[in-house]
Amino acid sequence: MAGELNFDYSYAKAFFGADDLEKVKKVSEEAKKTLLSRSGAGNDFLGWIDLPVEYDREEFERVIKASEKIKGSCDVFIVIGIGGSYLGARAAIEFLRHSFYNVVSKDKRKTPEIYFAGCNMSELYFKDLMDVIGDKDVCVNVISKSGTTIEPAVAFRFIKQFMEDKYGKEEAAKRIYATTDKTRGALKQLADNEGYETFVVPDDIGGRFSVLSSVGLLPIAVSGADIRALMNGAAIMREKCINEPFETNPSMQYAVIRNIMYGDGKSIEVIVNYEPSLHYISEWWKQLYAESEGKDHKGLFPAAMDFSTDLHSQGQFLQDGPRIMFETIMKLEGQEYDVIIGEDKDDLDGLNYLTGKHLDHVNRNALIGSRIAHVDGGVPALTIDIPDRSEESLGKLFYFFEFACGVSGYMIDVNPFNQPGVEDYKKNMFALLGRPGYEEQLKKLEERMK
Repeated sequence: MAGELNFDYSYAKAFFGADDLEKVKKVSEEAKKTLLSRSGAGNDFLGWIDLPVEYDREEFERVIKASEKIKGSCDVFIVIGIGGSYLGARAAIEFLRHSFYNVVSKDKRKTPEIYFAGCNMSELYFKDLMDVIGDKDVCVNVISKSGTTIEPAVAFRFIKQFMEDKYGKEEAAKRIYATTDKTRGALKQLADNEGYETFVVPDDIGGRFSVLSSVGLLPIAVSGADIRALMNGAAIMREKCINEPFETNPSMQYAVIRNIMYGDGKSIEVIVNYEPSLHYISEWWKQLYAESEGKDHKGLFPAAMDFSTDLHSQGQFLQDGPRIMFETIMKLEGQEYDVIIGEDKDDLDGLNYLTGKHLDHVNRNALIGSRIAHVDGGVPALTIDIPDRSEESLGKLFYFFEFACGVSGYMIDVNPFNQPGVEDYKKNMFALLGRPGYEEQLKKLEERMK
């Protein structure tokens, strides 16, 4: 069983007073009440709150069964989706599995290669993806609530044709899995017509909160991860978030301290990791907080840095740039391997003082030294201690961020569960592409472009 996920704000205490803490704590408690009473804006998208304990058991077992079938029948699994339809699954797979998952031998991996499509509209990316797939056996999971979101819809149009050319319509249908609306929409209609096995995008859970639904669970299960342990971790964190007081509630602490920073004039939260396996957790986090809080000219801008890599680039800006930022460090506990630094008789690089030390020892001291340097330079630092690289710990982390996000959104008086700004670019794109019904918008754009 994984240990506790902890939140440490001791390296930020010098930047605010006790009065600030008490004031913002009161605001957070009101926001929490609004969230749990389902009385705030966007309350029809709160199914994620109880999802770890009230998920559809029958569908969950079908996800596991389908994942076993996919693992036994294909070499490559293509996940088609954008935003919340793929980021959570990719984050989990990158965190839990081998750093070079797709290129390590299948004897070691024991599961299909997993690739993602429909998350961009790059012709180069798509062509290169098809080159990688080659003549390998393929299964597909297309994920879209409506089936008409342009990036995944275009990708699926290509891949559906590829699958039917390769296997024929009947066999292709057995290899395509659709995660979509329960009863309506273009993808649901297509799935019913073609006979694809379907899983549900819940009506009451927005895409960026959907990782613990079938949206994320099927790809995660195909990677060989234990989704029961993932849900158990989320259930443990849910209980803590809902019932424990501020002093022992890491998610509420995070919501409070980041909002103290916001109230003090900070405009950017930089999430930092020292492990490449956490990179896509950062990407998932960016979407979660950007789409939830960035409204009405409010909200912290969510940025991400990978250390120690970015200590040699963006680290300069963080250390000495304008004091508009604070950092939130994801610190992965536990030492998994024995990668020991050896002795060199010539010592030309001057590293013999590290002889016998774990590489992880160097990495952890980079974290400690950088955190102190940044705090001394005027950048508050928050730290999330992740117990280990397990499914249970990841479930805790996902729910920790989701609950804090819901509370934080209400604290700054925005609807954390819509994304009106995302629709603006789509109107312009559809008009420029000549989509029927957008003729007036096209005229406006043509005037703008003169």
